[in-house]
Amino acid sequence: MAIESLIRWRHGRRAVSPSAPFALLCAAVLLNAHVVLCGCYKRIFSFGDSIIDTGNFVYSTGSSPSPFKELPFGMTYFNHPTGRICDGRVLVDFYAQAFNLSLLPPSMPEEGSGQFPNGANFAVLASTALGPDYFKTKYNFSVPVPYCLDSQLASFKKILDRIAPGVDATKSLLGESLIVMGEIGGNDYNFWFFARMPRDTPNQYIPDVVGHIGAAVQEVINLGAKTVLIPGNFPFGCAPAYLSGFKSDNPSDYDATGCLAWFNDFSRQHNQALVQEVGRLRSQNPGVTLIYADYYGAAMQYFQDPKNYASSMHAFMDEADTIAFVWLMFRYVLGLEGIPDPLLACCGGDGPYHTGMTCNKTAKLWGSPANFANWDGVHMTEKAYSIIANGVLSKRYINGPLINSC
Repeated sequence: MAIESLIRWRHGRRAVSPSAPFALLCAAVLLNAHVVLCGCYKRIFSFGDSIIDTGNFVYSTGSSPSPFKELPFGMTYFNHPTGRICDGRVLVDFYAQAFNLSLLPPSMPEEGSGQFPNGANFAVLASTALGPDYFKTKYNFSVPVPYCLDSQLASFKKILDRIAPGVDATKSLLGESLIVMGEIGGNDYNFWFFARMPRDTPNQYIPDVVGHIGAAVQEVINLGAKTVLIPGNFPFGCAPAYLSGFKSDNPSDYDATGCLAWFNDFSRQHNQALVQEVGRLRSQNPGVTLIYADYYGAAMQYFQDPKNYASSMHAFMDEADTIAFVWLMFRYVLGLEGIPDPLLACCGGDGPYHTGMTCNKTAKLWGSPANFANWDGVHMTEKAYSIIANGVLSKRYINGPLINSC
């Protein structure tokens, strides 16, 4: 649809200046000024769980059926399922595009043969930071999946031995790469909470989760990494799955955003411990850049002010008055609206917060994913991920120097 037709369609009989298309073009250029950053990192290697899995879990299922192999997964950007647990792109996709790299391939399909010229993604759905043996030995609790951070690191080292054999070659390759260590650790708590185990126990093993993440960071540093991005956890209490699964009749259990206060407090405890761990690692590794990414704070933007996120381009804005003015004009001309309710899932059922059914080809789509922050009750939409990623890339939600100029 031509932009003039789009304007007429949106505004009906409202008179719109003929210069509006030009103004919109200017807005698009200005607001995307930070989208593509100089390619100072030649590769990205990422580790984590379903938040950034780009196809490893789906590959691991072989020919077995999976809802992730079907639409509506992948509907927004790719127009077909890709193995991402999302309607479109995930966080690591935005990082790759920002640094002018190709989207990261999942590591599993080409572990034995791929050269990974732009890096690789080792994240797998349902991965934990701590291994299954930890939970079985310490708490007699069975984690239902075999994937963990240690297994991802083992795969990483196997690939490094092939594409950069020898200590010097490995150090050279990793020295010009960005390592994204997570988000990881969320499932160490998710599995426990949703099994209805004692709620206070995870507080006891936060130090072990954070310590294991720190050990993984130290391991990649020892291999030669010079820049590591270490994200914190999201606000658990704002996820529809938590809001539905732990619904309370006590208003004091909720914060001002409508999220479950106890779970958000827990997320902050994990993140505070991780910030301290990053500080410890910095003191022990001078010359290495360690960047803490505040995913909690970046996500809370759209929970606290959902109407302000009419377009993911908003997240690229800085404080410049000119850009702010152009953004307001852009919203006025197109009549864009924000996220109506960030606590609702886009794909699901008729239950509270649109839960009650797993997102699959027969589930209910409650509207365009562009109007939702949450995709399936647990994972976020491309829209939400773009806001979070841009909060990181704009440096508003990081602690540490992320390169964006050469």
